[in-house]
Amino acid sequence: MFTVRDKFVSLISSVMQLPPEFVDHVADPKVSRRIKSKRKCVRPARNDLETSMTVSLSKLAKIHCSALMALIVMSCLDVIKAAEAIAPPRDGLTFASFGPLNTDIFIADADGSNARPIIANPALDSNASFSADGDWILFTSTRNGSSDIYRARLDGKGVEQLTHNPSFDDQGALSPDGRHLAFVSSREGQADIWVVDLKTKKLRNLTRHPGGDFRPAWSPDGQWIAFSSDRLSTKKKHSFVTLHSTELFVVRTDGTQLRQVTSQDAFAGSPVWSLDGQSLIYYEASLEDVQKITSPRRLRGTTQIVSITLATGERNQLTDGPGEKWSPHALPDKRIAYTSGGPEGGIDFIGNATGARGEMRNPYWSVDGKSMVFQRETSTVWPPWQTLASRTPEICLIRTGIFASASPDAKQILLNDQTAGALHNGILVMNMDGSNRTLLFGDAKLSALAPVWSADGEQIAFGFGGFFQSVTGSAIADIAVMRADGTGLRILTDGSGNYGFPSWSADANQIVYRSAGKDKNGLSILDVKTQVTRELTRGGHENFPSWSPDGNSIAFTSDRDGDYDIYIIKPDGSDLKRLTQSPGNDAHNVWSPDGQWIAFTSSRGGFKDEAALHPYNPQPYGDLYIMRKDGSDIRQMTDDQFEDGTPGWFKIPDTGSKPQTSSSCTL
Repeated sequence: MFTVRDKFVSLISSVMQLPPEFVDHVADPKVSRRIKSKRKCVRPARNDLETSMTVSLSKLAKIHCSALMALIVMSCLDVIKAAEAIAPPRDGLTFASFGPLNTDIFIADADGSNARPIIANPALDSNASFSADGDWILFTSTRNGSSDIYRARLDGKGVEQLTHNPSFDDQGALSPDGRHLAFVSSREGQADIWVVDLKTKKLRNLTRHPGGDFRPAWSPDGQWIAFSSDRLSTKKKHSFVTLHSTELFVVRTDGTQLRQVTSQDAFAGSPVWSLDGQSLIYYEASLEDVQKITSPRRLRGTTQIVSITLATGERNQLTDGPGEKWSPHALPDKRIAYTSGGPEGGIDFIGNATGARGEMRNPYWSVDGKSMVFQRETSTVWPPWQTLASRTPEICLIRTGIFASASPDAKQILLNDQTAGALHNGILVMNMDGSNRTLLFGDAKLSALAPVWSADGEQIAFGFGGFFQSVTGSAIADIAVMRADGTGLRILTDGSGNYGFPSWSADANQIVYRSAGKDKNGLSILDVKTQVTRELTRGGHENFPSWSPDGNSIAFTSDRDGDYDIYIIKPDGSDLKRLTQSPGNDAHNVWSPDGQWIAFTSSRGGFKDEAALHPYNPQPYGDLYIMRKDGSDIRQMTDDQFEDGTPGWFKIPDTGSKPQTSSSCTL
């Protein structure tokens, strides 16, 4: 599934013995135009890519001065553009996300009153802040595909993109003198704090660590940056859900003198500096309370606002009582403001003074304390149907509800009607463009989860019962099938375990499914006509089986070797192979229509923000990837701070549609 651009980069890097990252960078139209306009050797600026490459700057300069390189790039750019626009994406890849559908930036008075939208866009706009001089609003947006940092004037005009990278860039903070931008980025594989000089574009990774670093905040004198980090978190063995805890750290702006500030073995997050620079103010929460906040059932937790003196480590709890409290900020009149969650939440101040009520996520106040900016979700229609920017032009990336499954003719799609598998679900059917939504099947007592069409389009299989352990023990669920019109329900298993996540064989005669319960952990294969079941695997924590289109392999996830990874096995139980080796959980695997690729969700990139700031997100580290069926050529498809999962892959019918750009698609 190489694109024309991929092939071009591979060819040129091989012929000229150049790093493929550099060839891809020079092939960028902006860079090539700069070369073309000067027609001479130019020492390159140390931009984002060149700084992160392992090639020395002197060698880069020599490479960039190659007239042959410039000519090749310029002559091929138009060919690349034309080739990528000739045909629309051939495949559709659906997935579900716990992220908001749309968020806009609002500006308001200091107490949250008189709020009005200032930066509105169909994409996600979030994490706004003011520049120290009050002339700019800094914010994150996905308007150009990936998360990048932007700034705009106070009236929302003059929008300027400050970071340009397909990776995740977020949580930007301008230095007091306005010359440097600190932000969180995943461009080296995990969430680190980066700093860029806005004039020279010189970029450096300030914290480089396998753990996640979040929420940078400049000291008033511009000499230090405070941040939260989960680098000290521990992971429970055989846990499908990964939890993290965060502590606070400070570091010099040159990356030296890193030191840990808090040691709570819980959540300490979103630090801000006191006006005199002597203390940090932050929110604090227990692991149990964060689990409540991030639960898909949206239970209510309790957090507190706390300050700590840097010189002595003295901790001072500033709030008490129940309720969720986040995003503290020291105002020039010596008040401390924060936002509270829950139905009665809004803007509050230490000392029990209250401001406007309503959802005001990640508020930030101006230096003079007269204004504040925040984000608010502006769309809640569920399930969504959103075509998104794709890193692979041959694939149309579509956000839907959970467990979407396309019909064999790609005219309709099945999916669950709730936002999470842990909720009570029915089965929806709708057209491939998201229209004509109909509840196909539902039951007052039992949940119907993960529906999937048979290859002939005549039947639908799904799990039917309860799917998550309760206080009384393991839940009971069965494998059920029905006709494509929702009639003729049949229960195929015996009700003695937790059976779910079915996948059809290519001939629609068998179903592979997950077995869980006493002495029944593993995968099983069921003959649909005779209802005879045979064991495929046994004894492990194994899940999400997916039968290949040719019927020769079954992919699944298992923790038999430690972390949850993707494996394949033949239907007769032979030829077991492990495909992924990355730390962290890999799951939710599904085959491409041609049987050559597998899509899956992975936690290998780790957390990209503090979990407590994202309600309804039980696993906010999951990104979508694709790989070849032998486990090679792994490519990342999504990169965000939310949980992305339950992919579905289908072939887009050839309708002779008009050429499209590689960043979006129309079905």
